[in-house]
Amino acid sequence: MMISTLTYYLSEHPSIINFRWSHAQSWGSTWSFLFSSIALYLTLALLLHFLLSLFLRRNRSVSLGPIPAVHSLSMSVISATIFAGILLSSASEIRETRWFFRRTKTTPFQWLLCFPLGTRPSGRVFFWSYIFYLSRFVHMLRTFFTILRRRRIVFFQLFYNSILTFTSFLWLEFSQSFQVLAILFTTLVGSVVYGYRFWTGIGLPSACFPLVVNCQMVLMGCNLVCHVGVLLLHFMKNGGCNGIRAWVFNSVLNGAILLLFLKFYVKMISDKRKNKFAKLATKEL
Repeated sequence: MMISTLTYYLSEHPSIINFRWSHAQSWGSTWSFLFSSIALYLTLALLLHFLLSLFLRRNRSVSLGPIPAVHSLSMSVISATIFAGILLSSASEIRETRWFFRRTKTTPFQWLLCFPLGTRPSGRVFFWSYIFYLSRFVHMLRTFFTILRRRRIVFFQLFYNSILTFTSFLWLEFSQSFQVLAILFTTLVGSVVYGYRFWTGIGLPSACFPLVVNCQMVLMGCNLVCHVGVLLLHFMKNGGCNGIRAWVFNSVLNGAILLLFLKFYVKMISDKRKNKFAKLATKEL
């Protein structure tokens, strides 16, 4: 009974089935809103950092209490809900369009990577893609927590959040291929990462290895493999994949994120080794 109820509200509700991405009906669906919201996010982050450096003493952070933990728990629940919703919705779409796969000799996995030409942003899958797009604005709040607690701006975080919001808009605007798997991977990792942040945020012990960074590395690795799959299918299939121009632009942005993250990862490993050697030298002395 509970499973059928969850299935109904996650994939069979009329609002989900009849969803349609429209500039007139969907909140936040215009280009002007996208650019103005990202510009506002960047401006507020820089302004907050400037005000803190101006009015607070050096190395003094702002106490936020349970707010970051509550935000992490909320994002973990939201990510898990989107993951379950788009998984069930994809299964329903595949089940209801078996005739299409038989006629075009396409496997469900190929559909997940490569939408056929003429795909419109409507229905179950795009409803959850829209919810994922909206969740990016809630995700942005973590940047302000970082500034308030650490008194510094993480420019990779600003860049990553802005790009992810922009690409999730492109998924809807151009019915871009690959978005189903991208959302599945991102929300699965997001539910784990934010659940872990909530766990440590309420004072429970942390992992003995950098769990968050490793999860992000796995996510980027999966995205890279899937991008290669989209490219191969586009040239192998008759007609290609839908939204391929947006996918190319998206791939360039993802490549920039990957390079920045690898630079950050190498620096983190290097700093960790330096700290380890410094501790060993201190013990010997």
